[in-house]
Amino acid sequence: MELALFIILALVAIASALMVILQRNPVYSALSLIVTLGSIAILFILQKAYFLAFIQIIVYAGAIMILFIFVIMLLNLRKDEFGPEKRKLQRFFGLVFSLLLVVELFFVVRYALFGKTGESLQVAEDFGTASALGRLLFSTYLFPFEITSILLLIAMIGALFLARREE
Repeated sequence: MELALFIILALVAIASALMVILQRNPVYSALSLIVTLGSIAILFILQKAYFLAFIQIIVYAGAIMILFIFVIMLLNLRKDEFGPEKRKLQRFFGLVFSLLLVVELFFVVRYALFGKTGESLQVAEDFGTASALGRLLFSTYLFPFEITSILLLIAMIGALFLARREE
């Protein structure tokens, strides 16, 4: 039963993640991302990582997605604002980043299946607890954590720059 639920939720997460990419309307894309994050939170619950599921819902599906939808509505993009040159540039960068994502996905799946030494991976007993997450976040993953915060700040400044009105 648990495996069937896991497979169903994984398929929902994959399908909604594809809808994030394939939707032309940015609001529908953001709503699909909320479904993706919600299904990932339930997958965390199935893995008994209750704290991660709680954080996933509160931080990502709640706060950040509301901010995304607010920025999308603030920008109020019309179709005539995208000229042919901008679309070519967007397609080029979209292709480059898609290829990078596929390469990253290959390495993540390979590492998840075989690990560094070819042995199966063991999950720590305190996986998903607040203390384990805090310990990892402020020791092993401190640098990626800080880089992520800088990227979010840059994205927020970029959104404000895009939303300003020409006078």
